[in-house]
Amino acid sequence: MIKVGMVGVGAISGIYLENITKTFKEIELAAVCDLVRERAEKAKEQYGAPRIYDTMQELFADAEIDVVLNLTRPYEHYEVTRQALEAGKHVYSEKPLGAAWDEGVKLVELAEAKGLYLGGAPDTFLGAGIQTCRKLIDAGMIGEPIACQAVMAGHGHETWHPDPEFYYKFGGGPMLDMGPYYLTALINLLGGVRSAIGVTKTSFEKRMITSKPFAGTVIDVDVPTHINGILTFDSGVVGTILTTFDVYSSDGIRLEVFGSEGTLICPDPNTFGGPVKIMRGEDKGTYDVPLMFGYKENSRALGLADMAKAIETKRASRVSYKQTRHVLEIMTTLNEGAGRTVELTTKYQREKPMVRAELPGVLD
Repeated sequence: MIKVGMVGVGAISGIYLENITKTFKEIELAAVCDLVRERAEKAKEQYGAPRIYDTMQELFADAEIDVVLNLTRPYEHYEVTRQALEAGKHVYSEKPLGAAWDEGVKLVELAEAKGLYLGGAPDTFLGAGIQTCRKLIDAGMIGEPIACQAVMAGHGHETWHPDPEFYYKFGGGPMLDMGPYYLTALINLLGGVRSAIGVTKTSFEKRMITSKPFAGTVIDVDVPTHINGILTFDSGVVGTILTTFDVYSSDGIRLEVFGSEGTLICPDPNTFGGPVKIMRGEDKGTYDVPLMFGYKENSRALGLADMAKAIETKRASRVSYKQTRHVLEIMTTLNEGAGRTVELTTKYQREKPMVRAELPGVLD
């Protein structure tokens, strides 16, 4: 049993706690830590966390903890992960790996030097939806992949999120926030990206929060909030990606792969399930494809469970830094908005697809 210490008990922690304690059989919650102790106390009360630590350094010193689960905010990921690695702990981090490219590079170098596993979110691509899409592409159901498009369009978080300011500061913006879902799905479907072109815009220099409890607060926007990207994959597939907090859209989520014999319409990559649709040849409509893998519901911590199994069995992790680092380089390249082709320095090879386990919650 791989024992997990959670740092950060914010909004997303609930589904992690639910799945660690009730779904995945080979990981065990050992301790939690949050600067707001009431959050940690609530986790202990609801999910039976054995220990609470007031500081992450105390948690890192716990000899029983094998893996640190980093659920802090994006701009905090680097320092939390760095200190955990320095303490000799494997780390699984929420996305992104770091808030900047140099942060990711340093973390990978440290993990390699210490012989530790370093992986992270998103793990939605391990769910039934994207795994079914991968099987269809690999089986030639749309012929030879030619192109792809990804769209995440909306008008930001200030109208609904309880504390939206960090989305517009260092480590935020639509590419670092939502890009990981789309790009991780795409590289698992189509392989690594060779080069990227980014064009960016910040349409609104200030935004007013209208959601409680900070309604009326004005945010200074420090990051690009509209990013258009063009991707060239190692396979020759060309793709486009748009992430924006600047527009109103009735159909703001799209992920499609175009092939020589048809088109695959993928599910929202921020979910684990479907629907999956396919259009073949000159068909005027689409038809639904049954999901062929497990984990259709919200299965966050699936990636953590996969990394834990990799630690235990010494196999490759499907959520390793090789993936999160590649995605971080793509995103930071697009965020720079150079408007010209930039050759990427990292390479990515897909890991093996998911295997249907006989016992739910136990991985291969």
